[in-house]
Amino acid sequence: MDEAGSCASGGGFRPGVDSLDEPPNSRIFLVISKYTPESVLRERFSPFGEIQDIWVVRDKHTKESKGIAFVKFARSSQACRAMEEMHGQCLSPNDTKPIKVFIAQSRSSGSHRDVEDEELTRIFVMIPKSYTEEDLREKFKVYGDIEYCSIIKNKVTGESKGLGYVRYLKPSQAAQAIENCDRSFRAILAEPKNKASESSEQDYYSNMRQETLGHEPRVNMFPFEQQSEFSSFDKNDNRGQEAISKRLSVVSRVPFTEEQLFSIFDIVPGLEYCEIQRDPYSNYGHGVVQYFNVASAIYAKYKLHGFQYPPGNRIGVSFIDDGSNATDLLRKMATQMVAAQLASMVWNNPSQQQFLQFGGSSGSQLSQIQTDVVLPSCKKKVPPETPVKERLFIVFNPHPLPLDVLEDIFCRFGNLIEVYLVSGKNVGYAKYADRISANDAITTLHGKILNGVRLKVMLADSPREESNKRQRTY
Repeated sequence: MDEAGSCASGGGFRPGVDSLDEPPNSRIFLVISKYTPESVLRERFSPFGEIQDIWVVRDKHTKESKGIAFVKFARSSQACRAMEEMHGQCLSPNDTKPIKVFIAQSRSSGSHRDVEDEELTRIFVMIPKSYTEEDLREKFKVYGDIEYCSIIKNKVTGESKGLGYVRYLKPSQAAQAIENCDRSFRAILAEPKNKASESSEQDYYSNMRQETLGHEPRVNMFPFEQQSEFSSFDKNDNRGQEAISKRLSVVSRVPFTEEQLFSIFDIVPGLEYCEIQRDPYSNYGHGVVQYFNVASAIYAKYKLHGFQYPPGNRIGVSFIDDGSNATDLLRKMATQMVAAQLASMVWNNPSQQQFLQFGGSSGSQLSQIQTDVVLPSCKKKVPPETPVKERLFIVFNPHPLPLDVLEDIFCRFGNLIEVYLVSGKNVGYAKYADRISANDAITTLHGKILNGVRLKVMLADSPREESNKRQRTY
């Protein structure tokens, strides 16, 4: 392997190996004369911006220049502008051949990229769903000439997904947009259209997947515990002005897969979907996560922002503005979180459970159901001796709901005989005198969150089937 022989000699900052691609596309690759000294490179390229280092590739044995060099800039836009203006130019009057200038390949990409490469001119942004293409163009035209703008829409409804693309005429313009636009847009370089996966890229992500899947994140799920390391992760994070929504943007210095993203955020109940936005030309991973309710999103944001996954790599989590009313969302979140905390306290302390169930006003407060699910009105239970037509099996996450709350929920579908919990387990059963009522309960409640607890509701095995199962011998 050839060595990078010469480096910056004037002091200042010199990036380490792990910082070569930070920010992405900030290094240029030069094909020059073997006799071009470093001083000439510094003189000709310093007008484009702050140079952090210069490498001249030399033969391992003779130490002679191989006619290849790298220049590392502090910003991507500086490197792109240097490529645009210096590619095909001669460095000195004595040179007979013009130099070639490319954006140097990152450790996760497969080739150098030139000034006409679409991969450097198209950016991906997250926008309010109310934005039109004209709004998008108006926001980003200040950074350069735009070839086109497009908004990603739902194929069925035609509604905006809150995502868009902006294509510039020059790479430096796209880089300036990424560097200078508002942080809420989460701008990154877009993946090329119809680009076939390169073998090196597939190997990179395959190796990364094997490394990170072996680490299972552990998160303390107590809602009101403070963790200072998370709150101080981003000192510039102005939370007082931050929009609040059910959608989260996830950024990582290490690429991740959709399975890994799901495994992290599914720890918080209420996950609706997650989606990866790949940027194969940097070492960063980007994703979008959405929850069914704002309480889960807020909790996930403040619990997982700064979380290390894999160990040593902190992920950044922030809200995506979807135009929701923050006041209403916060009111719902507070109600759900208090209800969840009360339910947890009751479950862990039987004496308090009895007090809250039979102590008058406290019991009536607890029996109120906090959820986004539309529930039918309450109905009376049928007599206990009524024949059972259907049994439901219920799974609770992270803990069971109090018995009176369960009865309040499952009686609303009519014909409820009994609901009970299995001692020491996060499961329970509901017995119905009518199959239609039981099926309505499954349809309405399965996968939903009530009082901060996620329910799984499904048909239970019949008593006859359970009795026919082979008994354990241990």
